[in-house]
Amino acid sequence: MTEQLTIARLGHRGDGVADTGAGAIYVPYALPGETVTVEPMPGHPDRRRLLHIDKPSHERANPICKHFGVCGGCAMQHWSHAEYLIWKRDLVVEALALAGIVAPVEPIVDAHGKGRRRAVLHARRGNGDLLEVGFAAPRAHHIVAIDECPILSDGLAGTIPVSWAIAEVLKPTNKPLDIHVTASDRGLDVDVRGSGPLSTARLTELAKLADKYALARITRHGELVLQRIEPTLKIGRATVPLPPGAFLQATAEGEAALAALVVKHAGKAKRIADLFSGIGTFALRLGETARVLAADSEVGAIKALERGVKSAPGLKPVEARSRDLFRNPMVAMEFKGFDAVVFDPPRQGAERQAQEIASSKVPLVIAVSCDATTFARDARILMAGGYKLAQVTPVDQFRYSHHVEVVGRFER
Repeated sequence: MTEQLTIARLGHRGDGVADTGAGAIYVPYALPGETVTVEPMPGHPDRRRLLHIDKPSHERANPICKHFGVCGGCAMQHWSHAEYLIWKRDLVVEALALAGIVAPVEPIVDAHGKGRRRAVLHARRGNGDLLEVGFAAPRAHHIVAIDECPILSDGLAGTIPVSWAIAEVLKPTNKPLDIHVTASDRGLDVDVRGSGPLSTARLTELAKLADKYALARITRHGELVLQRIEPTLKIGRATVPLPPGAFLQATAEGEAALAALVVKHAGKAKRIADLFSGIGTFALRLGETARVLAADSEVGAIKALERGVKSAPGLKPVEARSRDLFRNPMVAMEFKGFDAVVFDPPRQGAERQAQEIASSKVPLVIAVSCDATTFARDARILMAGGYKLAQVTPVDQFRYSHHVEVVGRFER
């Protein structure tokens, strides 16, 4: 049964929201002010499938990708960019308000740049045993096969054909694959996950693909299959070797924008703790003017950071430590003598670590987050400990999605 709805606003995940007598109804790909015809979505009583736009918004835009609406990689290609950026900043404002926080929120920084420099493609067998390589469908488990992705950077050119080729080689294993591809400064770095143990013949076929597609390296669950040249990334003055499947900020412009904010907020601090440091996105830049203690649970990232430090003579001392900051956070007394703390945790935030920082006497804290809700939660912890949230800057490096980066400056 179809029905007609008027969209009042957008939800936090980018769906159009219609207010009805039965409550809020969510309609993907609908925009505020539009009148739409929809039908029920089985299993989702508060969601509808968009059938037709009866009265379109003047803010509606033409999607840049032919797979949009079928592939679940993007949610917002149908909206004008200016309105989209306003909505994205508002996500941060609303998350702070829900947490009872009043703080100045700067204009959003558009950091899409040349596009994403890392991607995870999935390979599965679909209907009729056909191989499908691409991204998951919206809120579904099946894979949408793709042959292009315009949000990827030029550095990821070749990602889609090489992923299809890898999936074909490993098709006989009958395993669901996740193919992690990273654009290093020296070529594509590919880590294949989900294949299970492989025969020598299969490994040899993968190695041949590395040569055919001029990959820098191909690994399986982090184990080396073939390395033609060590994949590296320039961070500040340092050259950092990438661990297999290494975490990087989504775009090069995003990394630069976040790092610029962190360095600016750090100012003249002479001793800084960089927590959840990864391969040194901030530490290697902060090390230009300050002594840095960098900590992260990923041993591979810490080893890469140490090699990066050695490649950049003239840095202030940068000490890298392997430490699980979720299970073993730095405690308040360990921050004695530090002028500033930077922390950039995964999406779940850093609740226990924030509690320890809140109990310390560090004069300056810089929080970086890829989730506005957990940022707000951790901010409340710091503020309860006596910190003032002096500035918040949203950064958009996840264009066409509801994800947004946040950088906050806290002063004691």
